[in-house]
Amino acid sequence: MQVSALLELKKDKRMFDLLKSNSYWIKELNRDPIRIKAYKEDMKVKYRLRATDKISDAIDNIDIISNVLSALK
Repeated sequence: MQVSALLELKKDKRMFDLLKSNSYWIKELNRDPIRIKAYKEDMKVKYRLRATDKISDAIDNIDIISNVLSALK
């Protein structure tokens, strides 16, 4: 694997952990280091780091809080 790809992977612990659990990415990144962008997108999907996931989680939290408050009344 190229040094630039390794440095990108070591920047974030989640990226390195995902690489351990999905070893097929090692082969993909060895063949084409430019695929690091696709790897990052896959990581964002698996760990729910996209903006839409964050908004969805915030809405779910608001719903839970409003249900708790309505149950307390």
